[in-house]
Amino acid sequence: MALAIIMILYVSIGVLAAVGSMYLSYRFVPVRYESALYSVFLVFIAAFYLAFTSYFGDESAWRLETTAVVVFAILGCLGIRLPILLIAGYALHGAWDLLHEIHQHSGADVFVGRQATQVPLAYGAFCATFDLAVAAYLVYRRKAWLAA
Repeated sequence: MALAIIMILYVSIGVLAAVGSMYLSYRFVPVRYESALYSVFLVFIAAFYLAFTSYFGDESAWRLETTAVVVFAILGCLGIRLPILLIAGYALHGAWDLLHEIHQHSGADVFVGRQATQVPLAYGAFCATFDLAVAAYLVYRRKAWLAA
């Protein structure tokens, strides 16, 4: 029960963080730079997993987490020019976050025998919520970016 309450709280915070990010970028970032902002941000939030790997001392998780960060960094960089890749990057990162949360709290082997790093409690729920909300926003803004 306590975990469910914590998850609900973090999902709520994820929604609020996403709405705030969307509002601020829409209001203060010129349309032609907005995709670049979200592209760079995808790289930074993906890199958090390397920080978690280091912090929690998950030596066997480095390979999996580094590979994932490289994939998300590539999607972020290419997403500056190809918004569909940026949308895919955020959606996939949201799924990655959910997989970590399921792996950590259910005991399911979602990474098929590969060692994943631990994440702080409910981080995956927060980040998945944020990522999927941003992906929806990027779908909405894609036409404006292409027109700019």
